Amino acid sequence: MSLGLLQVAGFGIAVAAVIAVVVLLFLIGSAVRIVNEYERGVIFSLGRIKGAKGPGLFFLVPIRDRMIKVDLRTVTMDVPPQDVITRDNVPARVNAVVYFRVVDPNRSVIEVENYVLATSQISQTTLRSVLGQKDLDDLLTNREQINEELQTIIDEQTDPWGIKVSVVEVKDVEIPQQMQRAMARQAESERERRAKIIAAEGEYQASQRLREAADILESPTALQLRLFQTLGEISSENNSTVIIPVPIDLFAPYLSQDGSGNGYARRQPPPARRREEEAPERQYEGPVGKPEGAQ
Repeated sequence: MSLGLLQVAGFGIAVAAVIAVVVLLFLIGSAVRIVNEYERGVIFSLGRIKGAKGPGLFFLVPIRDRMIKVDLRTVTMDVPPQDVITRDNVPARVNAVVYFRVVDPNRSVIEVENYVLATSQISQTTLRSVLGQKDLDDLLTNREQINEELQTIIDEQTDPWGIKVSVVEVKDVEIPQQMQRAMARQAESERERRAKIIAAEGEYQASQRLREAADILESPTALQLRLFQTLGEISSENNSTVIIPVPIDLFAPYLSQDGSGNGYARRQPPPARRREEEAPERQYEGPVGKPEGAQ
């Protein structure tokens, strides 16, 4: 009987010792904390904050102290696509990406329950409200200005939580197919308008140059030299017969009497016209006779 009681008592002591060792190991494990370089440990003692510690090895008093680790690395958060209506009543679907990090671990734990979820929600609401005040053209062209405005607003709202929003980027803007086709037609019309303006400007400049060239080529000699140059260019490029109408003014230097190029050559009138001019003279000479001094 006594032997059996001793065995039972020894077994109970062994079990109690094992339980004590397990509890001791658990307490030691809960008392030792390791904080990485990119983390900070916010320690609470009996519910009151003692501050952020780290990095390194820390010992906590079991049951009394509690630590919450906060990651200080930059978080890349994708904002889900948001359906917005721009100021000019165009429906669009916009998504963005937000880069933020914790700068004050104490406030990120005390001021907000889940700073990642809170930042995501405030980013979505800010994205809808800001883009709803913009025209579609501004949304498509002024991306940098819109990104800066979004970053400023979100950063101001998350600053009490110890969160620093560094970058906000609008990734994609989806618009209806009908609007895309209308924009394509508008862009095509705009390019056609620019092409016509450029062509008209070219014609205007060319007309000015031609006017200047005409003033320079007003001299018959210069015009003749230009004609010879054109004939030389045509003969060197094409071996075909070319008929070019030539103004008679070009031959004026060759038709002068003295060959100096100062006037047209005086050509003799035809015989019929010469007889008509001499008939009145003969009629006058008949009854009157030749004037004095005429041989």
